[in-house]
Amino acid sequence: MVIDLLLLVLGLAGLAVAADRFVLGAAEVAARMRVSTIVTGALIVGFGTSAPELVVSSLATLTEGAEGTSLAMGNIIGSNVANLTLVLAIPVLVVGGIGLPDRSKRQVAFSAIGVTIFAVLSRFGEPSTWKGIGLAVLAVAALVVIVGLRDHFGGTPPADTTEGAGPWILTVFGLVGTVVFAWLVVESATAIADHMGWTGGFVGFALVALGTSLPELSTVMAAARRAETGLIMGNLLGSNLFNSLTVGSAVFLFNGSRSFEQSDGLLGWGLLTMVAVSWGIIIPFGTGSRIVRYEAVVLLAVYIGLLVFMATNFATV
Repeated sequence: MVIDLLLLVLGLAGLAVAADRFVLGAAEVAARMRVSTIVTGALIVGFGTSAPELVVSSLATLTEGAEGTSLAMGNIIGSNVANLTLVLAIPVLVVGGIGLPDRSKRQVAFSAIGVTIFAVLSRFGEPSTWKGIGLAVLAVAALVVIVGLRDHFGGTPPADTTEGAGPWILTVFGLVGTVVFAWLVVESATAIADHMGWTGGFVGFALVALGTSLPELSTVMAAARRAETGLIMGNLLGSNLFNSLTVGSAVFLFNGSRSFEQSDGLLGWGLLTMVAVSWGIIIPFGTGSRIVRYEAVVLLAVYIGLLVFMATNFATV
């Protein structure tokens, strides 16, 4: 238990450093490619920070049977909820507000559609490999759409102020470090949860999802310090899109036709809150050009309230 706690602290410290380098490199890559930062955030940062969810969820589904699949579903749902509540709220509370990139409401809706499709496939009908294939096809289609729309997807193209291969090297090393330390955080958190006797679904929703959302939190905080608001929204919305389509596809494919575990509340309250938050985040976009502290407090309250509800009702069998 003590070793797991030490590994958790080490993982958190490593994440902070690696994610800061990752965001700096990604911003410079956006300048080099002359595409908007929100597109770069969705493709490079969003997809990259979804890698921990993909690795953890795939391994859990493959190796731990029904309990592992429950943990994987909790990971996806918990990460999506945390990204647009906890992870978005913290930098707003710290810096006082985050400006919203131009035309970014379009990406909010695009991400919410992907989340909703995953929720519908998870809640209704029996699990099947075909659902996994369908989500995989949609993930490829989403990539094509984002690349095709490019600057029309929102955000601003920054000036290219860099030369050489430095930005690409910085991005790759930052991404690798982020994924490695995220894996360390998840492994130690899961071991701690095992000692507490919690269900796989709750462990996935609470501890594992929080651990795999730490790359998003670290990159968002780093981006906020550098005033890269396009990377912030692109990161969170892109991460949720890829969590739902790419990670969701892997879970369905590896799970096959096994029935999902229903006792942990994930396929009820968890999915409902995930979809509501994904669409509800559009509200701040309609009230002004910034997300401010009082809106961040509401988002934080939603996350804490759901976490307490799940802990009270579904943490143990």
